[in-house]
Amino acid sequence: MTRTLDDLDAQGRVVGVRVDINSPVDDDALLDDARLRAHVDTLSELLERDARLVVLAHQGRPGSDDFTSLEPHAERLAELLDRPVGHVDSNFGAAAKSAIEALEDGECVVLENTRFYSEEYMEFEPDRASRTHLVSRIAPLLDAYVNDAFAAAHRSQPSLVGFPAVLPSYAGRVMETELDVLGRIEETPRPRTYVLGGAKVPDSIDVAWSVLEKDLADRVLTAGVVGNVFLVADGVDLGDASSDFIYDQGYWDEIDRAADVLDAYGDRIALPRDVAVERNGERHELGVNALPPGDGEAAMDVGSSTLTYYGSLLDDSSTVILNGPAGVYEEEIFATGTRELYGAATDVEVSIVGGGDTASALRRLGVEGFTHVSTGGGAALKMLTAEDLPAVSALEDAPERAAGR
Repeated sequence: MTRTLDDLDAQGRVVGVRVDINSPVDDDALLDDARLRAHVDTLSELLERDARLVVLAHQGRPGSDDFTSLEPHAERLAELLDRPVGHVDSNFGAAAKSAIEALEDGECVVLENTRFYSEEYMEFEPDRASRTHLVSRIAPLLDAYVNDAFAAAHRSQPSLVGFPAVLPSYAGRVMETELDVLGRIEETPRPRTYVLGGAKVPDSIDVAWSVLEKDLADRVLTAGVVGNVFLVADGVDLGDASSDFIYDQGYWDEIDRAADVLDAYGDRIALPRDVAVERNGERHELGVNALPPGDGEAAMDVGSSTLTYYGSLLDDSSTVILNGPAGVYEEEIFATGTRELYGAATDVEVSIVGGGDTASALRRLGVEGFTHVSTGGGAALKMLTAEDLPAVSALEDAPERAAGR
């Protein structure tokens, strides 16, 4: 059983808190603080209980433009928490150790980007992770560990699974809520509909297979690039523009996988009936069988007939789980599908949104009213298919007392 903050005596204790504040940045400036806001409740509660907080997090991936320092994140957290938040340009060296040892009750310091340290970008079993440099040097300075980074819980990196191997460990409020909601999908009312859109085709096909095979879903609706791949698998000629995009993304082999899903569960999978393309700078809708062959326009959104059809299926649902936008919502003429499809889902009894790009799309489009919007993309998908998450399993197996204490 996973312990929570309710089980933690935080007064005067040094607590390592793993959060996921990986955010869009430009020239080291934060463009979106939604993920930081998500952790405010956990951090505020611990600080108000006079814990001494050591915050660990990652930002970006090596080689990417957003692979940068957590200093701006610490500055924004200070504003959100309305109290000083320190930052140290180290994650396990002498500077980090000194900053941790200098903490007073109710104080907080953010260590540097964990991925600046190479072992953090590798995956280990918990026992091996506990012997990495990061964990072996920081854990002795901590009294307890809290994992609030649900969005990264599908990974088994040192900062996520290593500390629970040697420290009493607890789920933060974000993690607790996510596990409570997503871990009870089988208890939600039926009919249960999954809406799979966006461009993460392999993951979405995995989800479709899993939820249909395990009878978690009564039906699956497809949209976005996922919908295009299923259309091609069903024998529809989308034209060169859409087909070339599928090929360029390395998804050509996924067409065969989508065809296998259709062969096994085609009666429970809904495909788009029409799509929107750009013609002379405007939105133009075409039936999927009316798309011009050859070098025509790319399918950029689902069309009105699809929205009417999908809307009727959602009206007949008691639970809807959504992941991925319906089209290129960043362009206003192609935001209609995502806005209307997700808006319709807010009317059902239980509506759950997977995180990542989906949550960003909803914030941008101003769509609200869901039962739950997850903070995690990949982690949410795994939980929604009843798979174990390494970081959650590590919390469940954590000792009641720190090793050697």
